[in-house]
Amino acid sequence: MTLVSERHPVRALGLFAGAVLVTAVVGSLFSVSAGSTYAALEQPSWAPPSWLFGPVWTTLYVMIAVSGWLAWRAGATRGELALFGGQLVLNAAWTPLFFGLGWFWVAFAEIVVLWLAVAAVIVVFWRRSAVAGALLLPYLAWVSFAGALNLSIALLN
Repeated sequence: MTLVSERHPVRALGLFAGAVLVTAVVGSLFSVSAGSTYAALEQPSWAPPSWLFGPVWTTLYVMIAVSGWLAWRAGATRGELALFGGQLVLNAAWTPLFFGLGWFWVAFAEIVVLWLAVAAVIVVFWRRSAVAGALLLPYLAWVSFAGALNLSIALLN
């Protein structure tokens, strides 16, 4: 059984875009006041301005959706696609932990697991499609940066 009929790749792209959109919406529900919360935190000198997060995540989410779709088109297995879905769940969980609950240390532990999941997805997708794997490299870089920022904020607050 396939994810979506292989004769309908546009529907499959819509499914991947929808899954990523749900991830983004969950994050946005808990980040309504994130700008003011973020500004009120003690931050390291290298912390980016709050306005940067929206454009970065929008770009990354598009790349994540296209990556999943390309891997699917290249024959990704159910297990590989489940791993992809798992990292989306981890992605969605970080914002409520950090901004919703203010659990900076739990959010840091969670982002470490997210980083491992993204790295694993890159490895398995790369085997299917180098482009699918490469599209996730900026995501891994951003999660690395976000992890360092999360750790710094946890230490400072």
